[in-house]
Amino acid sequence: MIKSFADLITLAQERGKKKLSVAVAEDIQVLEAVKAAVDLNIVQPILVGDKLKIEEIGKEIGLDLSKVEIIDEKDGTLAARKATELVSSKKADVLMKGLIDTSIIMKHVLDKEIGLRCGKIISHVAVFDVKTYHKIFFVTDAAMNISPDLNQKKEIIENSVELAHSLGIDIPKVAVIAAKEKVSTKMEATVHAKELADMNKENQIKGCIVEGPFALDNAISKEAAEHKGIQSDVAGDADILLMPDIEAGNVLYKSLTFLAGSKSAGIILGAKAPIVLTSRADNQEAKLHSIVLGVLLTSK
Repeated sequence: MIKSFADLITLAQERGKKKLSVAVAEDIQVLEAVKAAVDLNIVQPILVGDKLKIEEIGKEIGLDLSKVEIIDEKDGTLAARKATELVSSKKADVLMKGLIDTSIIMKHVLDKEIGLRCGKIISHVAVFDVKTYHKIFFVTDAAMNISPDLNQKKEIIENSVELAHSLGIDIPKVAVIAAKEKVSTKMEATVHAKELADMNKENQIKGCIVEGPFALDNAISKEAAEHKGIQSDVAGDADILLMPDIEAGNVLYKSLTFLAGSKSAGIILGAKAPIVLTSRADNQEAKLHSIVLGVLLTSK
């Protein structure tokens, strides 16, 4: 069982070093995370951006750039394109967003000529390590898909299950979250939950256990589930929380981060390669943990 990010770092070190392409790398928190990943011997970075600024920050934080490839490109849009091309041409394994708007880098990720689309839905997964839960768990989707329909939720589950497998979670338990644990035609999330659970039973969603609907308390607390008479393999032991929409996902994400003081990471899935796409509000540790996820996903 993976209980913490420390476990994930150890696993990444065992898997071996991967090449990380950083788009518009002249950002101190991003480069601090890159330095930490280099020190852990899990990445070989390729830094794309303003070389002078990158070197200035590198000197400030003690990042040895003598053996690091830097592609000098002062235009942010072009730097994002070049960084994406490094991954699509397989010269790098993982793409990371630096000092550039998400919309710009995603435009290149989705570009038909040099992008990373592969026919799957593009979705976001956040991974949390919080003291009040007995293992790490995933929250999806809190950043990309606004109001996914039934089939999109199926694909979002499949993306997150692929990540779980790469972390050594052989049969992840997926809890489909709603506001209540009983199906109601007035609440689409509960209807979707029942349909997704049925798909799993019919082997349309593989490599995991999908159950729901669950209110959040029943998904993460066996005591709460037992109090309501819920008999389930997933209740109180969920690995993946599938949220009903982006608002619910985003509120849970930020509540865990800012109120619960959890450790976190985030990654974009469904592309040809992992995309480390963190927020400016994320600290250096969260950025490092996100790099770790990318390394593990590409070395599965």
